[in-house]
Amino acid sequence: MNFLAHLYLSQNNTNIMIGNFIADHIRGNNYLSFSKEIQQGIFLHREIDTFTDAHEVVRKSKRRLHERYRHYDGVIIDIFYDYFLAKNWANYSDVPLETYTKNVYDLFSSISDDLPVKSQNFIKYMIEYNILFNYQYKDGIAKVLNGMNTRTKGKSQMNLAIEDLVLLEDELQEDFTLFFKDLIAHTNQKFIELTSVSDTNEIQE
Repeated sequence: MNFLAHLYLSQNNTNIMIGNFIADHIRGNNYLSFSKEIQQGIFLHREIDTFTDAHEVVRKSKRRLHERYRHYDGVIIDIFYDYFLAKNWANYSDVPLETYTKNVYDLFSSISDDLPVKSQNFIKYMIEYNILFNYQYKDGIAKVLNGMNTRTKGKSQMNLAIEDLVLLEDELQEDFTLFFKDLIAHTNQKFIELTSVSDTNEIQE
């Protein structure tokens, strides 16, 4: 899953959200320098990734793209799944996506200096281009894919994947809906296991 899904699955707990957001930029035992709840967010992120990679529906989605993109298929599906989450946001949250993303930007702007440099750089990029909100639009997805292709120096050809999103939208939408239901249930259970704290520090909606 990509950034929007990871944040959504953090259940509005600010420290879990922070850990979930920075997890890809934390190596080895560097997580030990963060608070317990941020560590839990890092662990939750890793659990989400493990569950996602092993899920048969996700594997089916990847197979739809594998011939064209090979080992980049998973990265593309992560981005596509965030598109479907953003596009269908009202099915998953009572908080409008515009409000939710603004609150996320405010949160990360306020604590950016305490995060890994790579996370700081992405926060600036995310806010400047309103990435999370624009995931709901194909134009927004196309910009993300173009950026990913540039980072791979054109080897991935991910810029072409917007064509696949248009052609396979119905099938991929069905994949996402089936998978995300399972992921929410799994993450809810893992969340309970990771923390028994009831008075969580919540992001204001």
